[in-house]
Amino acid sequence: MTTLPFALLDEQSKREIRRAILKGIAIPGYQVPFASRELPIGRGWGTGGLQITLGIIGKEDVLKVIDQGSDDSVNAVNIKKLVTKTTGVDTTIRTQDATLIQSRHRIPEVPLRSDQVMILQVPEPEPLRNIERSEFKTKRLHAEKEYSGAYLTLFEQIMRYNQTSQGADYPVMVNERYVMNPSPIPRYDNPRLHNSDALILLGAGREKKIYAVPPYTHVASLAFEDYPFVVEKFEGKACRETGLTDVFLDELVDEETGETYYMCNDTSYMYEKLQQKVAVK
Repeated sequence: MTTLPFALLDEQSKREIRRAILKGIAIPGYQVPFASRELPIGRGWGTGGLQITLGIIGKEDVLKVIDQGSDDSVNAVNIKKLVTKTTGVDTTIRTQDATLIQSRHRIPEVPLRSDQVMILQVPEPEPLRNIERSEFKTKRLHAEKEYSGAYLTLFEQIMRYNQTSQGADYPVMVNERYVMNPSPIPRYDNPRLHNSDALILLGAGREKKIYAVPPYTHVASLAFEDYPFVVEKFEGKACRETGLTDVFLDELVDEETGETYYMCNDTSYMYEKLQQKVAVK
């Protein structure tokens, strides 16, 4: 009977992933190519983020996996099962208790600490892909710091809608050098990349790229002086369960009444606030 190695990947694969991570940390925002491995999940379901997790996880780590704010989605549950079966590490839904946090589409509401690592799953790492299809040419544009095309995309949105209309994957300038796709997090989460206490790692399995935002790195969303970057606004709206107003809210429809209501997108944060309310009562 064959015994699976710790964290599924062989040691050579882990070493390559770690080398790519170290290079990404040394050059913030730069896309480091790596030999993405085949995993027992479909590409597009988080193989890039999962390979980072498997490459750096240790026996003492505590893992949290979220998918669009939820700890209980199919994607999050299956990734947790795979990691725990091959490592035996503990998992948690509490952001405060986790040392590794793998996420699709969100950064948790709870501020991250310096002893935590945030791992984001990325479907398309190249911020210039809708401008230039050639990988060779996008590499040259990055090398020359030629990002006028990225600004032109935002300018076209302003001309059409009188505002930037890109809701997720809003491009950022990292360390005043590289324009980077922050993964499909909402604009609401972009400011959390700036001067983060935690190391943020981003992995794209299908595109075979790893990149990073080291702690305390300057990250600025692209914008114009007369059209500054703004996040989603939820004035006059609150979470139906907790009354929270300072969180990212999901707009939902009550199936019985047909009425629109709002819920905190970060489910573990919402449950924690509900427990606090019950304890106070």
